[in-house]
Amino acid sequence: AITLRESLSASDNNWSALLYDGKDFYRSRVYKIHIVDRVGGGDSFAAGLIYSLLKGETSRDAVEFAVAASCLKHTIFGDFNLVTEDEVRKLAAGDASGRVQR
Repeated sequence: AITLRESLSASDNNWSALLYDGKDFYRSRVYKIHIVDRVGGGDSFAAGLIYSLLKGETSRDAVEFAVAASCLKHTIFGDFNLVTEDEVRKLAAGDASGRVQR
């Protein structure tokens, strides 16, 4: 899995991810995010992916959960992703129409 960043400006990016599960490629939806802090974004993506896969979710759902967790982390100052699983799932399901606002 890998995250994909398209820089629109220093503080605004399009953010998505790719996952290859050994058979198929999956691309997440693309989020437009306003970055508060990039620290921890990659860790949040990896943690979200591992968490989803350990719960037995599909590859598609896992990459969507992981990129949503990472998007939300970019909106929080500091090292920790201080969001709930419910917040991540809502964003991954399309709540906010792909635009992250906090």
